[in-house]
Amino acid sequence: MENAVQAVVVYDGRLLLVREADGWGLPSGTGQPAETAEATAARVVYELTGYLADGSAVLDDSSAVLCQLLSEDPSDGARLAPEDIRWTPNGETAGIALPEAVRDYLEGHTPV
Repeated sequence: MENAVQAVVVYDGRLLLVREADGWGLPSGTGQPAETAEATAARVVYELTGYLADGSAVLDDSSAVLCQLLSEDPSDGARLAPEDIRWTPNGETAGIALPEAVRDYLEGHTPV
């Protein structure tokens, strides 16, 4: 996806992932006209998963946006089925294709 924004939602030591054609990845989508990357990330998380999130910061000149989770339970109407959404412990994300900025962020926020 050109100009795609990837949402990085970390909660309780776990990363929100969604099923993709070739495995698992970050919720992502393309911004609408005049929509900031932070707003795009928050919208995409909600549309795909039903979780409310607040896009708070772009990670190191990448297309990844750090989001704060605002609801512990998803609302109805998410585009993805519950089995296509998962919370993965930060330490278990090694096999997932993530931008370098996201890897760096997770390394600093993984419980030891």
